[in-house]
Amino acid sequence: MIGMAREQRLARVFVEIADSLIDDFDVLDLLQRLSTRCVELLDVSAAGILLADAQGELQVIAASDEHTRLLELFARQHDQGPCVECFRVGAARTNIDLGRPEAAAAWPRFTPRARETGFVTTHAIPLRLRDRVVGALNLFQTSVHRLDEDEIALAQALADVATIAILQQRTLERSHVENTQLNHALASRILVEQVKGVLAERWDTSVDEAFVAFRSYARSQHLRLTDLARRIVDGTFDTSVIPAPETHV
Repeated sequence: MIGMAREQRLARVFVEIADSLIDDFDVLDLLQRLSTRCVELLDVSAAGILLADAQGELQVIAASDEHTRLLELFARQHDQGPCVECFRVGAARTNIDLGRPEAAAAWPRFTPRARETGFVTTHAIPLRLRDRVVGALNLFQTSVHRLDEDEIALAQALADVATIAILQQRTLERSHVENTQLNHALASRILVEQVKGVLAERWDTSVDEAFVAFRSYARSQHLRLTDLARRIVDGTFDTSVIPAPETHV
């Protein structure tokens, strides 16, 4: 059962998300925050979000850490794993023990890679609006721990929030508007990945720490992640004003 403390945290998360759904909200930042909140609320080790682009191909759009992002990329590139299957059939795949022979047989490339990363249990939740599936929310655990029915329902609720954020009612009026928004989010992610690498190399730190510093600065200055990333890539922004991670100052 979901305890009172978790209910209070959940209420705060939904208020936070509702406040973010303004006319010109940053989809990338919202999904990144949502992946982090999934880790906090569901007591999992990591979370990632995959979105389908205009061609129906899955792309990594957000992840709670770099290891998860790389694993998601691996799953997409090799077109296998619970997340890919979840997206194709539009149904959740939960409490998958990656140590069981069935998992290795079903996903012979994904399973050993996930185990090497340290994950032993995984769950995949569809990002679905009615009969339309636009992606998948993936949860990973470093210990064998089953999600109960309440936790699975909570995971689906968080996935539904992500779906609503992507497919707002006003963007559903015309399909080309929706595709533009999805493609913009995917292009934004590429810019942010470039900046993470640049800052990590400059500060001699991990890409996760670089992203935290980059995102903290953007939020403190009320800047959209995409806009700031584009200025850095274009060379029109002095990155020396961004405070380096404390451990690397």
